[in-house]
Amino acid sequence: MSGTAGGPVKQRPQLPLYSWRDQSPAPTRIRYITNHLEADLELSRLAVGPLGFDLEWRPNYRKGGSENPVALVQLAGFDTILLLQISAMSEFPLKLREVLLDPLRVKAGVSIQRDCQKLYRDWGVSARNCVELALLARSVDNARWKGKYTNPLGLSRLLETYVGFSLAKGKVQRSNWELRLSLTQQDYAANDARAGYAIYTQLIAMARDIPNIVPHYYSFSVVNGLVLDHLGISQWIPHNPYYDPGPPPPPKEPKETKEIKKEKKKEMKKTPRVPTSSASGQATASSKSFQDRINMRNDGQGPLLPNVPVAPAANSRAGTFHRIPRNRPTSTQRPQNHSYDPEQCSVTMHI
Repeated sequence: MSGTAGGPVKQRPQLPLYSWRDQSPAPTRIRYITNHLEADLELSRLAVGPLGFDLEWRPNYRKGGSENPVALVQLAGFDTILLLQISAMSEFPLKLREVLLDPLRVKAGVSIQRDCQKLYRDWGVSARNCVELALLARSVDNARWKGKYTNPLGLSRLLETYVGFSLAKGKVQRSNWELRLSLTQQDYAANDARAGYAIYTQLIAMARDIPNIVPHYYSFSVVNGLVLDHLGISQWIPHNPYYDPGPPPPPKEPKETKEIKKEKKKEMKKTPRVPTSSASGQATASSKSFQDRINMRNDGQGPLLPNVPVAPAANSRAGTFHRIPRNRPTSTQRPQNHSYDPEQCSVTMHI
């Protein structure tokens, strides 16, 4: 969801789900490979052109634990999708190293700088000419995207904007990518890679009509763990001098420190509570209504008698009263008979 501060939040429209089977521009074949020799063969058959690029690895279900190594490499071209499960291979495919290092072969994805750095840490493999789709979108469609140049844009959001489909997510993303992949996992991985390819083709077509757009603004390399430009020569920092971030966001209110909060609580405890005008008004109104009830009482046994005390009835309904007649003992008095003579009241029993 997106919206402005203080304004209504705009909900994104519901779009049909993306599927590589239905949205591919040409008949596309998918290959799930667990052998490095077979991977080399299929990679040598790839058509020339850009590739959608993504990685998957088994999640760590222990909080604070280290990440597991990359298990799956996804590549999607014009008519081929390759799912290379490198965790099941006896060695890293040689042809895959060549494809990733080729500066003339674009590898496009979202948040792939982190992916490329992880791939090098886990497998010692470098990659050149990796296109960050979020930076490319901000460069060619600056009127739509505002904010900091390096702020991320999700794959599903870019797919909705430029292709017109949404990307299905769910528990599959957190599944085990080191086991034999199910058909659901294969479709999920293929959709991610193919979506990256589809978004790149749309954005790069827009870039041809915009001057001053160079690959250095959105493309990089990770060589021996260092982040370099798309050719892998000089240091790379994501920056576009022509990008307009728009007006700055309103400043955030400073957060109160714990000490200030404690002092405020102490002051609130010391300050006596003063009844408000509304509370005092309610008390006055209730006392008046109570007096009116006493003066206007009529319980069906006659009007209220003068000089007869009236008290609220114990354990009775609210608002009902009873009279205390004269010379009747209350519940706290014991009845007494002052004319009682025990000798006159004695009884003699004869058996």
